[in-house]
Amino acid sequence: MKKFDLVVIGGGTGGLIVTSVAAQLGLKVTLIERKEKLGGDCLHTGCVPSKTLIHTAKVASLMRRADEYGLESVAPEVDLARVSDHVQSVIDQIQPHDDPERFRGYGAEVVFGHASFIDPYTVEVNGQSIQGRRFVIASGSRPFIPPIPGLDEVPYLTNENIFSLRELPVRLIVLGGGAIGVEMAQAYARLGSQVTIVERLPHLLPQEDPEISDMLAASLKKEGIDILTTTSAEHVSKTDDIYRMRCSRESERDIELECDALLVAVGRRPNVENMGLDAVGVVYDNKGIKVDRRLRSTSKHIFACGDVTGPYPFTHMAEYQAGIVISNAVFRFPKKTDYRVVPWVTYSDPELARVGITEQQAKEQGIDVDVLRFPFNDIDRALAEVETAGEMKMISRKGKILGATILGPHAGELIHEIVLAMQAGLKIGDISGTIHAYPTLAQISRRTVNTYYGEKLFSDRTRKVVGWINKLLS
Repeated sequence: MKKFDLVVIGGGTGGLIVTSVAAQLGLKVTLIERKEKLGGDCLHTGCVPSKTLIHTAKVASLMRRADEYGLESVAPEVDLARVSDHVQSVIDQIQPHDDPERFRGYGAEVVFGHASFIDPYTVEVNGQSIQGRRFVIASGSRPFIPPIPGLDEVPYLTNENIFSLRELPVRLIVLGGGAIGVEMAQAYARLGSQVTIVERLPHLLPQEDPEISDMLAASLKKEGIDILTTTSAEHVSKTDDIYRMRCSRESERDIELECDALLVAVGRRPNVENMGLDAVGVVYDNKGIKVDRRLRSTSKHIFACGDVTGPYPFTHMAEYQAGIVISNAVFRFPKKTDYRVVPWVTYSDPELARVGITEQQAKEQGIDVDVLRFPFNDIDRALAEVETAGEMKMISRKGKILGATILGPHAGELIHEIVLAMQAGLKIGDISGTIHAYPTLAQISRRTVNTYYGEKLFSDRTRKVVGWINKLLS
């Protein structure tokens, strides 16, 4: 039986980082991945292919909008097979970073197969027993498939197979108005599909500020996307290559939708099945493995990170959590997670980025806050680039930044100034006092916080003080 200092289960972002560091530090490490390639969902079916497809769709949109920039508009000819080949080419360019030989070169053993615990210190893979002193479970997540009658009887798309499509659907229904659903709906609409989003809750992106998500919904509707909120799918069928979805809506008769392809994007489910976790005392539920702030499971020598633990199914969270695991499982130095400042982004156009709490959450928590906002249509760089939709909305209390939501061009890049300010404990005055280059989109942060000072600066009281000072010194 092979014995290791550390056994890592899962070859996505979290597992690869832990394996890389532990092996280079001299520990005897084995990495077990159930699929045939390393890289996880992010590389193969998530972040990389989706953002590549989104950018291609953006180019198609700009071609149609060329007249807004003083150029001749062009209707792009979209060959989805070529687009899919381009998406795969980007994956192929990044894949060498996750080549098994790279990690073997660090000294780690890499095994492909499904791992299952047979006792607290042993897993079985391909009929082989592997023993470890400590374990890290980074097995990721997969699409959640809702129990809608008829759905399991028809072929449907998820993020795991949509990027391999070779023909563009004429009509596409996207079931789910979360980040994946919104991103793919807009991308396919821009490539030429007629798209309908079906969301059972009142707003798209339910975790976001409702006011901001409604602004995004308005932008999507202008692009021709049909959005049905407070709408639940009740039954799915397929005959003669046509999908039919019967839906119910509040205070309305049932409606029936038809399409040529169906994308299911209603959430994620952690990969915890058939791993023998019950037998070794690792507690889990449908949200993932239960861990403490040191990312230890209920069996303290078994750690977990990434999507399999939650609470944020983001690649950057898996990377962060991997660092916590390395501190605790490799260096044996106690370090705890801190989720107070976690940014996330929906890569729609305009992008929606957020960190901290929203205005609604502040109200629910009984916190009296200042709500500061500034629109992109008053930012000169946004005007120059004809990308003026959206705004920054900041939540503060006594100058302390509690959260911010940005809907606008490159919001995912712009949010990091606020992330750093919150992480460092800076106040809105620090942003106001920081010189921002002109003309940049980043000016929106300073312009937003200056609305707080502007109201006070031009008040009647300030006018009287300025008048008194000038009379006194004249």
